[in-house]
Amino acid sequence: MCVALPGTVLELDGDVAIVDFSGNQVRARAGLVPVVPGDRVLVHAGCILQKVSTDTADEMEELFREIDEVLSE
Repeated sequence: MCVALPGTVLELDGDVAIVDFSGNQVRARAGLVPVVPGDRVLVHAGCILQKVSTDTADEMEELFREIDEVLSE
């Protein structure tokens, strides 16, 4: 199973973006999708797959938090 995580593009350096995931910053390839700082995106295996709305990204982040809480019990 593959899971793409929502994050926020902080900056770009060519086709590499710095993406924030709840305080964790990682580098991700941005060559597949044109993005600018501030865009909410889905990232899988170090590649930005698509842009998403803020509402969608927020909903996904909440679902992942809920899953983490259940698994932590």
